[in-house]
Amino acid sequence: MNFISADWPAPNSVHTLVTLRTNGNSVGPYSSLNLGDHVGDDSNAVMLNRQALQPFLPSEPIWMRQVHGTSVSSTHSRIKGSAQLPEADAAITDRPNEVLAVLTADCMPIFFCSEDGKYVGVAHAGWRGLCAGILQNTLDTLVRQSGGLSPSAFMAWLGPAIGPNHFEVGVDVMEAFANQGFQIGPDSFIPIPSKPNKYLANLAVLARQALQKTGIERIYGGDLCTYSDPMRFFSHRRDGVSGRFASLIWIQP
Repeated sequence: MNFISADWPAPNSVHTLVTLRTNGNSVGPYSSLNLGDHVGDDSNAVMLNRQALQPFLPSEPIWMRQVHGTSVSSTHSRIKGSAQLPEADAAITDRPNEVLAVLTADCMPIFFCSEDGKYVGVAHAGWRGLCAGILQNTLDTLVRQSGGLSPSAFMAWLGPAIGPNHFEVGVDVMEAFANQGFQIGPDSFIPIPSKPNKYLANLAVLARQALQKTGIERIYGGDLCTYSDPMRFFSHRRDGVSGRFASLIWIQP
């Protein structure tokens, strides 16, 4: 099974894994390593795909019911032994071998870790969650759980997402970011001359703005495009019906 890992200067105890779409059991538009159980794929194929992932992890991932919101699942908020998935778009932990996961297919997965490797997190940042503050909420939860570490004690890595040449949005999206204090310019929104009130949005630039606003100074990644790499990544915007790949992070003692 092939993966990619975050390219960032995290401590050796922090492990990351981003799955690719190859070497799985799903067929058709979900081929082949679809890990999303909510996108119309055969449930047995998804189960087999998740089972194939398990040998590479120290424990069963904490899957979430992602809703493009701003809620963060923390170590304290998760009910031990509960079979119910947390409804959240980010998760954090300080527990060794507790695997956090988000599922994406164009939205941006973002890893967080403290410089000492004791606190990690992952966020699902589509444009709605990004605009509404999911990254700020994730960092705030990490800071609280750490007992008050400075935001500058954390670093972030931007995972595979739809790239700036393919993410077409309307003027409403640009105005939503402007209303939340984001800097609007040619690096974040490029007008499409042939389509009035349409823009190409740069998720990575917007995510960097949001992270810098939180006080995080060390930000890595952001150069992997899901839309333009159909061999490795699912893309909902490209294919319409699509599987999901997973971005996972954990602390290994």
